[in-house]
Amino acid sequence: MMGKTVIKQTHWKVDKLHSDVQFKVKHLVISTVTGSFGEFDADVTSEEDGFSGSTIRFTADINSISTGVPDRDKHLRSDDFFNAEKYPQLVFQSSSYNSETNQLKGHLTIRDITLPIALSAYFGGIVSDQYGQIKAGFEVSGTINRKDFGLKWSGVTEAGGVVVADEVKIICNVQFIKQP
Repeated sequence: MMGKTVIKQTHWKVDKLHSDVQFKVKHLVISTVTGSFGEFDADVTSEEDGFSGSTIRFTADINSISTGVPDRDKHLRSDDFFNAEKYPQLVFQSSSYNSETNQLKGHLTIRDITLPIALSAYFGGIVSDQYGQIKAGFEVSGTINRKDFGLKWSGVTEAGGVVVADEVKIICNVQFIKQP
């Protein structure tokens, strides 16, 4: 009689103290504005200790958006962009992660629009910290078109230049803690 193969699942929780979630967008085509989300959460479920085939769920609180300029942050939370009152979170749900190609695919939901995206996710390794916690690190990056997700506000300068670019770069440095 053949035994049933049991696959052990490992759960990981984001270490918010050692993680950051940023975005970058061109302003007036000549400079870049950097913003971040101060409140976010992420969980990973993997088979054994490897990460290929993992499922990842990430959420960010839109009201925690910060570019360092309160008036701009208020504008980003408004209906011109995220509409934080009606859509308080953005959500990413993975569909696949391949550790050999460093490709993370999934669906990103901003406002009420969900679209497939692909990100680069470089695995930094697994270590045990000074408190005995097992941690894993990733650098995640990619680009989305903000207008695809309903962030349609657009301004034009007197000379006809674009105020805010459509392309938004996503940069996340995240550390996860293995759960008991």
